[in-house]
Amino acid sequence: MSPSTKSPAPPAGMEGQPGPLLGLVRDQRIAFVLVGVVNTVVGYGWFVFFEFTIGRYWGYLASLAFAHVFSVLCAFMLYRRLVFRVRGHVWRDLGRFELVYLVSISINFALLPLLVEVGQLPPLLAQASIIFVTTLISYFGHSRFSFRRASRPEPRGSVSEDRVT
Repeated sequence: MSPSTKSPAPPAGMEGQPGPLLGLVRDQRIAFVLVGVVNTVVGYGWFVFFEFTIGRYWGYLASLAFAHVFSVLCAFMLYRRLVFRVRGHVWRDLGRFELVYLVSISINFALLPLLVEVGQLPPLLAQASIIFVTTLISYFGHSRFSFRRASRPEPRGSVSEDRVT
């Protein structure tokens, strides 16, 4: 890439050094989606695992809660390492990341019993159908909130600084 060629700007709010996946993809939005696909498969895998283990005894909502914890930690590390490469603020970033997922999990906790109890869908099929909705919520939340860094103020005396003399 020549010095005059700019790399595509990330979606609103996505900040930080480009992650290693950007060496292959070159567009942070595409890298975000690719990691999201991997995370969705991993998250659903956790749900299936817990449904066949603790879900037998405690029900599908317990499976969802356990899968949520493991999925969020996995997703956080994947996005932080492969897409954003932000430094510092690990706990703050994790908290913001979890806030986005709490919105998703709340919707998931409302829709899953609705689809299972009212719609008579098996829990695995119901969960698979909810993934699309929660993926959209996650994308917009993370792209605008989770890894956002405050803009740095321009140095004093910079050309763009407005001065009244």
